[in-house]
Amino acid sequence: MTPAPGAGDDEFRAYWFPPRSHVFVAVVEGQIAGTYMLHPNQMGLGDHVGNAGYLVDPAFRGRGIAGAMCEHSLVAARAAGFRAMQFNFVVGTNEAAVRLWQRHGFETVGRLPKAFRHATLGEVDALVMHRFL
Repeated sequence: MTPAPGAGDDEFRAYWFPPRSHVFVAVVEGQIAGTYMLHPNQMGLGDHVGNAGYLVDPAFRGRGIAGAMCEHSLVAARAAGFRAMQFNFVVGTNEAAVRLWQRHGFETVGRLPKAFRHATLGEVDALVMHRFL
């Protein structure tokens, strides 16, 4: 896996390893197939709500890695004391991701108009998704 375009190693590390984060790796047949990070969505009085970000190596897409990591992250979030999970920025045109999060109990609670610059579609909406644990 490689960092997002334009993100240097230091910038990516700062994003992926924020304070109080837990990072997990999915290994398939001895290879890293994906990773996710779990951390408080907000510090202070909002730190009972978790947030997670997921990456799946393109070579492993379509094999259920993201779903397995989501299930694991919900268990890990409960164990870490979170009472809910919130995804702040789900690209609205990523229908596979939206369906996956919905299958895992997430609901869309907000829409950020034209918040994401899609490579082919231009500016598209991002969704805020949430579920209680």
